[in-house]
Amino acid sequence: MYLSRERLGAVELAFTDRLGGVSAYPFDQLNLALPRPAQPDGPPVDDPDALAENLRLLQADFGPGDALADLRQVHGAAVAVVDDATPLDPYERPEADALVTARAGVTLLVRVADCVPIVLADPDARVVGVVHAGREGLVAGVVPAAVEAARRLGAASALTAWIGPHVCGHCYEVPWEMREQVGSLHPETVSTTRAGTPALDLGAGVAAQLAAAGVGRVERVLGCTRERADLYSHRRDGAEAGRLGALVRLAPS
Repeated sequence: MYLSRERLGAVELAFTDRLGGVSAYPFDQLNLALPRPAQPDGPPVDDPDALAENLRLLQADFGPGDALADLRQVHGAAVAVVDDATPLDPYERPEADALVTARAGVTLLVRVADCVPIVLADPDARVVGVVHAGREGLVAGVVPAAVEAARRLGAASALTAWIGPHVCGHCYEVPWEMREQVGSLHPETVSTTRAGTPALDLGAGVAAQLAAAGVGRVERVLGCTRERADLYSHRRDGAEAGRLGALVRLAPS
């Protein structure tokens, strides 16, 4: 169920793998994707009941009794704040790519299948956040936007960031023009595949943005989604890829 799970003071965080759920092939097992309707002659879709059970199993283990806050992710830079007045309605998910909160008893979740998942936390200030950073979100600035939102929310002055599993810089092949465009803005992302073709290293770009935003401690949870069979990868599996989760919660004080 977890590739990594840890606790830091009142903060608990995790990055999931694809094991321990109930989804059938090709999504087996712990697919955390949002349900989507099947289309005639379209790609396969997971059973909504299986998706709901996967999420229930995860919540029961990670944050039993917690409310869940998640997103309709749009590859942008919007950050949603979960405060005491925020309604947590699965039918009214905000369109954003990051969540921050100082509210205990709420599990924050973002979903990925090659993009970079990030967890932010300041246990002393009791502020946490999660970020979904793909190529477009990296360029748009979702990472510094989330850091700034966390700092505004709870005077978080000592944020730690965890960079979760994502497609590595040797596996994320892109057209030359795209690498030049992104690299001109974020030189740390410039990479090549093992075959010598143009590639992007999104994790390196995220790490550079965190450092530029003044996040002094950055932890990495290693694992290339394309290379590891226990992780979902859209690059490897296309429409048959499920979704991994990055989660964080504040325990009640």
